[in-house]
Amino acid sequence: MVDIEKEIQSKKDPIQAKTLSRFFKNKKGQYGEGDIFLGVTVPTLRIIVKKYYKDISLKDVQELLNSKIHEYRLTALLILVEKYKEDKGLIYNIYIKNFRNINNWDLVDLTAPKIMGDFLKDKNRDILYSLSTSNNLWEKRISIVATFAFIKDNDFKDTLKISEILLKDENDLIHKAVGWMLREVGKRNKDLEKEFLDKYYRIMPRTMLRYSIEKFDPKEKEFYMKK
Repeated sequence: MVDIEKEIQSKKDPIQAKTLSRFFKNKKGQYGEGDIFLGVTVPTLRIIVKKYYKDISLKDVQELLNSKIHEYRLTALLILVEKYKEDKGLIYNIYIKNFRNINNWDLVDLTAPKIMGDFLKDKNRDILYSLSTSNNLWEKRISIVATFAFIKDNDFKDTLKISEILLKDENDLIHKAVGWMLREVGKRNKDLEKEFLDKYYRIMPRTMLRYSIEKFDPKEKEFYMKK
């Protein structure tokens, strides 16, 4: 545990830390309030994860998850992604017990499809619907981003249903996530995405709509952006 912390600390970059702090909104009243950044990049953390994930204990992973340091939590989650391949049920249960520590959008996006989404592919998915109506921003983001795992299997029903639930959400980070997942649906089945848009584009938040039609041609974009 001490070794992995020391290695992460050895890669810190104060200038990059300031940039990340602004990017991930860690000031008072912002969505990442209180998050501490060292300025270590994701590619660097992945190298560290590859070095340590086989031998690090789950107890030590939990300690990293409990940290206020963003890169420690991200490292822990990336380790869980690796360990998930060895014991899916165990790691899934650890993941869902740590929602409180999965509290910024990169932490969600890099892990929710690979652990939560993958595990639920052949199982009941009610938990995603519970998360989609949570008062917690990150739980709601997990609910939609986790469906990326289903989308890759051309299974779109839960993405569309949860997108419908989140249509009236007020947070921009949810708008972006839903738009992103709808765009991914459209890459595989554009007619299905357009069917959803035709029903809801007049009431969708503009950011959600823009994200969802990013790959459309100019005329299609013009049509949907005209409410």
